[in-house]
Amino acid sequence: MTTTAVPSPPRADTPALDVEGLCVDLTTHAGRVRAVDGVSFSVHRGRTLALLGESGCGKSMTALSVVGLLDPAADVTGGAIRVRGNDTLRMSPTERRKLAGPVLSIVFQDALTALNPVQPVGRQIGEPFRIHQGLSRRQAQEKAIELMTRVGIPEPRQRARAYPHQFSGGMRQRLLIAMAVALNPDVLIADEPTTALDTTVQAQIMRLLRDLQDERDMAVVLITHDLAVVAQRADDVVVMYAGTVVENGPVRDVFADPRHPYTRGLLDSVPEHAVRGRPLPAVPGSPPELSAVPSGCVFQDRCPLVHERCIQERPPLRPLGDKRSAACHISEELPHA
Repeated sequence: MTTTAVPSPPRADTPALDVEGLCVDLTTHAGRVRAVDGVSFSVHRGRTLALLGESGCGKSMTALSVVGLLDPAADVTGGAIRVRGNDTLRMSPTERRKLAGPVLSIVFQDALTALNPVQPVGRQIGEPFRIHQGLSRRQAQEKAIELMTRVGIPEPRQRARAYPHQFSGGMRQRLLIAMAVALNPDVLIADEPTTALDTTVQAQIMRLLRDLQDERDMAVVLITHDLAVVAQRADDVVVMYAGTVVENGPVRDVFADPRHPYTRGLLDSVPEHAVRGRPLPAVPGSPPELSAVPSGCVFQDRCPLVHERCIQERPPLRPLGDKRSAACHISEELPHA
């Protein structure tokens, strides 16, 4: 079997992943709706960018668009997704498949669903080496055992013959991570990688991802709604709401002084801000249905500072200096934290 060619690595100043104006439409019972609307961000090797927001804001849809795994009901209708400087949306399906593993990889939140239940885990982890590097089954098995050792699977040679259901949730997540990093990708997308794991195991998984990123100089896109994980793990953050980007910038700056009411609402909802005897703080209301996103500011129905202009005109994502942007008509008027 011959190895497959992938685009050459880019110059050092080229982002590992550059998403520009991404739009995704979704077919629903109510007709076609816009699930992702003009999303842009970039991340360089060695850095972590977090996509942050409530469930249904478009984070996972964005991630699936990047790796080319959208549901048949969804279509990318605009924008560009560049890896190694090449727009994957202009590639043929065969060319895009060549990127899966050596260039782009993803860790899903549901390991039991993502793993094949009827194949031993060693064979699954070794498969990328057979497809992309032409290794024999025995050679691929040895590579799988090496990876299982690296991600902390005990007795890897024996357990390589086991099936996914024979592992705990945390161990299955480690197996998924082993598969994702097998071919040293430029970009690793981690979609809620610690969902349904207890706190101790969550910390272990996030530490493993950090160590592997440092070893392999990967760019990481972290999909999450966990503010603590973003604060601890990410360099930059993109805050999404109703399929749009409402604020972005370095995590330290955005969390210290949010310039969008939604970002401020999320940060104020952290339990440490709670007062004994009073209800937990929360952003009032819920995100709009995709079929009923307002024509003005997407956050207007939940915003405590809504103006007439917010109802009539959608605010663009405007630069605020220091690599920050916010989509708010009154961002500069908000009181500073």
